[in-house]
Amino acid sequence: MSYRIGIDVGGTFTDFLLLGEGTRLVHKTSSTPDDPSRGFVTGLAEIAEQLGLDLEAFVARLDLIVHGTTVTTNAVLTHRGARTGLLVTEGFRDVLALRDGTREEPYDNRLQPPTPLVPRYLRLPVGQRTDHAGRELAPLVEDDVATAAATFREEGVEAVAISFMHSPADPAHERRTRDLLRELLPDAYVTASSDLLPQVRYYDRTSTTVLNAYVGPIISRYLDALTGRLAELRFGGTLLIMQSNGGVATPAEISERAALSLLSGPASGPTAGLWQLAPHGLRECITVDMGGTSFDAALVKDGEPLLMNDGTVDRWRLALPTIDIHTIGAGGGSIAWLDEGGLLHVGPQSAGAQPGPACYGRGGSAPTVTDADLVLGFLGESSFRHGGMTLDRQAAVDAFAPLAERLGLSVEQAAAGVYDLVNVTMATGVRDISVRRGLDPRDFPLVVAGGAGPLHAAAIARELEIPALLVPRESSIFCAAGMLMSDFKHDGVRAYKTPLAMADESRIAALIDEMERAGRDTLAREGVPADRAEVRGALDLRYVGQWHELTVPIDLPVDRQAVAAAFHEEHDALFGHSSPEQPVELLAVRLVAIGRTEKPGLTEAGPDTGSVEAALLDTRPVWSAAARALVPTPVHDGAALPSGARLTGPAIVELPSTTIVVPDGFVLDVDAYGAFAVHEGERGAAFAAGLHGVGAAA
Repeated sequence: MSYRIGIDVGGTFTDFLLLGEGTRLVHKTSSTPDDPSRGFVTGLAEIAEQLGLDLEAFVARLDLIVHGTTVTTNAVLTHRGARTGLLVTEGFRDVLALRDGTREEPYDNRLQPPTPLVPRYLRLPVGQRTDHAGRELAPLVEDDVATAAATFREEGVEAVAISFMHSPADPAHERRTRDLLRELLPDAYVTASSDLLPQVRYYDRTSTTVLNAYVGPIISRYLDALTGRLAELRFGGTLLIMQSNGGVATPAEISERAALSLLSGPASGPTAGLWQLAPHGLRECITVDMGGTSFDAALVKDGEPLLMNDGTVDRWRLALPTIDIHTIGAGGGSIAWLDEGGLLHVGPQSAGAQPGPACYGRGGSAPTVTDADLVLGFLGESSFRHGGMTLDRQAAVDAFAPLAERLGLSVEQAAAGVYDLVNVTMATGVRDISVRRGLDPRDFPLVVAGGAGPLHAAAIARELEIPALLVPRESSIFCAAGMLMSDFKHDGVRAYKTPLAMADESRIAALIDEMERAGRDTLAREGVPADRAEVRGALDLRYVGQWHELTVPIDLPVDRQAVAAAFHEEHDALFGHSSPEQPVELLAVRLVAIGRTEKPGLTEAGPDTGSVEAALLDTRPVWSAAARALVPTPVHDGAALPSGARLTGPAIVELPSTTIVVPDGFVLDVDAYGAFAVHEGERGAAFAAGLHGVGAAA
């Protein structure tokens, strides 16, 4: 039998979903932040043991591994990337320090800019100049490149970024510099901005290119070591890496364009949400994923995750297309603390995988969200039994005791305060991902992921007046599942700055054709058949004088009037107004090449002989928000609840790798695919009624 496996390395746990003929295995193991590949291989060994195979025999049966990694993200966050040099046009040495001239927080006069990833003595000027139209004003001084290479060699530079003014208009100077550096520094990782991101906005382009160079050697070494280890284990299948844009790519493509992996981990969440809703005919949702370290929220509309071209990593601009994910430091391991004024905070500090929350019994002593969940009865001491761990409630109580004393509250009241605060914080993140897009979160069901997500999702939904949420059975390894549903995806962009009314439609078509050929060639190298490849074009547009632009999809041949009308409509949806009488400016032409992959479908659970009564495990004291006290609450075995089953809150539903809290006033239904619909009120009931299989055994 052959298998496919998705592997998502998180800050606390590494998640696995194994699929094969008649096999669907969910597994979690502790992450190993010092070397993520150890947790990767450890998890494979643990799965092999469950299947009764030795590790090599199991790995030999893997046809496909799709891997999401935080290696590059962590390198940036911890400032442990490669020693990097930067070559810029003479006169622009301080572009990283000056940034784009705006203030991140307009009302925070004390906010300092981050320390540049490249120190000033390694940011070196090169004589050359091209104007905005691509005309050469000053030739490239190759001696400056040679001098810079000598400096980089002496300083032990591992990677070099090249970013010249107006290179998108004519990349000749950058590419000659790139070729010279590869001759002079054959062991260095070299990135030219015109290869990576040929678009306007000098700071954005430079920052993105520096990020790519900074993490390039890191991800290359990691992938080389990982592929070598897999080869030793007789892996003969395909290894794919999750990209920030929600697609997958080969290790070779990721090694060359390393910045594509900077938001790799959570990028598959929206794809997993779509996959879960597709059998019900639904194409829109908000996905939320609460793990041990962070909380991620993303929005899916019209069957596509929303993208952005102005993301940030550790306050540095990442202008490559990425899934629009709002991430905050709120997870099960987030630490509760009081500031000097006695105000309660939760996170962003996290207990992580080691030592973890106090209740893990691994040496942690600070009160965390997971400890609060245990104190409040949402978790039981045996809730993590399937993960080989028994939780220590007394340790959680002891961790909260000092905090409760300072607040003048009981331990349970202090834990409830932490629970409420982290829920409001996460609700704010969901509101941000939707409202700033001009969308009402109440119009989208929540699809809930992460080991901790279902513990908090109903409270978040109530805070936002969202009537319904869906918890997949694979909730705790949601992103690992999404990775197996993801397509190949490669983005291209070409600068073309002109009034839209004067845009040359044949030039737009030529740029699209150039990017299409490059995209299809890349897909062909990755083994995608021609009949599974497709492309989509778009234009970056704005009103003349605006700072930000919108990306508007286009059809070929381009109809400028239709494109302008679509821009006005999108502008009105996002900002509440449009100005059709104002001239529209074109900034760039975009294209995405997509290679469709074969995806497993959801399978119906089949006829069930179980019952709600048989699934009842016990009753335990659980915190009631209405009573502000612990009250006896039934606890059910989620794996034993049949399709069509219905529970009325308050109730707890325990699964092998997560727990669902059903508060008073909510109802839980099990759909035909074994997912759990939790809803409140008439709109929530209408959502549940539309799910296949709901209500059959109510």
